[in-house]
Amino acid sequence: MTSSLVALAAGLVFGLGLILSGMGNPAKVQNFLDFFGTWDPSLALVMGGAIAVGLVAFTWAKHRKTSLLGEPMQLPTASAVDRRLLTGAALFGTGWGLAGFCPGPAVMNLATLQSEVWLFVAAMLAGMLLQHWWATRR
Repeated sequence: MTSSLVALAAGLVFGLGLILSGMGNPAKVQNFLDFFGTWDPSLALVMGGAIAVGLVAFTWAKHRKTSLLGEPMQLPTASAVDRRLLTGAALFGTGWGLAGFCPGPAVMNLATLQSEVWLFVAAMLAGMLLQHWWATRR
């Protein structure tokens, strides 16, 4: 029960951060990525803040055996930059640039009931299922 409440609280804080930062607005994201047009550098501060918080949090977490809730720490161990990583990053960036959404803001924007958001999330889930199917075939 405690884990579920903490997960809910973390999700709410994450969603609030997306709203306050403007990451939930596809036009703001696309303007950030439009270097030669209507470039909006404000999201660079959001990314910088996220990287700083993540750096501190992961550095602290590496020295722990269990989480604050007593669960075993499960940090990523892969460090190779390979074709799969680069392909995934390119596809993610292309989708983010074209649609103005990445997974977190897209799920948050489902509440707007806009058909474009629902279509994006459906396509995103289809892509995830296709990738999972492809990976299990190998």
